[in-house]
Amino acid sequence: SASAIWTRAPKDITDDQYTEFYHHTSHAFDKPWHVMHNRVEGTVNHTSLLFIPTMAPFDLYDAERKSHVKLYVNRVFISDTTKELIPAYLRFLRGVVDSEDLSLNVSREMLQSDPKLAKIKTSISKKVLNELKKKAKKAPEEYAEFWKNFGAVLKEGLIEDPALRDRILEICRFSSTQTGGVTSLAEYVERCKEGQDAIYYLAGEDVTKIAQSPHLEGFKAKGIEVILLSDPVDEFWLQHVTEFDGKPFKSITRGGADLDSIAADEETKNREDEAEPVDIVELIASIKLELGDAIKDARPSKRLTDSPVCLIADEGDMDVNLERILKRHGQLQNSVPRVLELNPEHPIIKKLAERARGSEAASDELLKESAHLLLDQARIADGELPSDPAGFARRLGSVMNCAL
Repeated sequence: SASAIWTRAPKDITDDQYTEFYHHTSHAFDKPWHVMHNRVEGTVNHTSLLFIPTMAPFDLYDAERKSHVKLYVNRVFISDTTKELIPAYLRFLRGVVDSEDLSLNVSREMLQSDPKLAKIKTSISKKVLNELKKKAKKAPEEYAEFWKNFGAVLKEGLIEDPALRDRILEICRFSSTQTGGVTSLAEYVERCKEGQDAIYYLAGEDVTKIAQSPHLEGFKAKGIEVILLSDPVDEFWLQHVTEFDGKPFKSITRGGADLDSIAADEETKNREDEAEPVDIVELIASIKLELGDAIKDARPSKRLTDSPVCLIADEGDMDVNLERILKRHGQLQNSVPRVLELNPEHPIIKKLAERARGSEAASDELLKESAHLLLDQARIADGELPSDPAGFARRLGSVMNCAL
């Protein structure tokens, strides 16, 4: 029964027949999440019957990123791994494409430079993206499941397909600090606070972990939404897509947190007004002297409310998460020194600031040990290990001994 059903009219084909053909052509056992059956007549005539799986195929992240859409010419099978037929970022598609305008004698070498095949590829890409846009609007919860399975693959198109980049960006979905599910960039921009001129994001390896990052504290306090990115591809498409709807993307782990220009709620305003400014100039000088080249700089923080310290990349330096990815893949050998930000309102920083103002600050061993502990604490909060685990354990024991 698995005949060339793509040649029949969609109204004459039942859902069970579509599913049976999907199982036959894809060697899959799940039901198709979405079926796209189209006949295109124009410059290059072709018929496509494409399926989006419900479950992610086992080879979705295979290094060769092969297409599994079969190419036919007048119902004659040509190939099932034609790279020039379906873009790599749509490799989750299954099904067939049939065209009477291609030559039956076509070879793999000719396919690579066939302008007709390139037009079919563009046509199919646009159709799939349009279908996904409709599905996202009509059934957002179902689309969220699709995005969970295939979103990381689809985002590769932001790098590989500049011509369709805007269309892909429209259907991208992201986790954020203010949504239980996922949000589009258009929805994020609608929720932007008064005075917010950037789309803030935080990248890491796991959404649950980065949602607890100390870098988010100042943004949460002002009710500023931050997008949470956890796919490795995110750091790379952000090198190609710099803005959306006139608002630039800005990592909250890089550069200064310019939160003063963004309107805060009344509770946050009152808390800021009641807070007494603390002078930590001497403490910063002491930390810089003790840590030396281990940090690029030390300065007061506007992004911290509960944590004593955090590490950020200086403006113009590589983002923290991108550096982590490159080091893991052997593309980067040496770490870039980070900026250590201190929370002037935290009790630990206040007490250390008092010691730094004392007459014996230069020889205060506890002050020196604390500088290293603060740096290691910031590294641990970022999901990293202390640079010297044995030294960290010794210093921690020493400080605990003093406290007890």
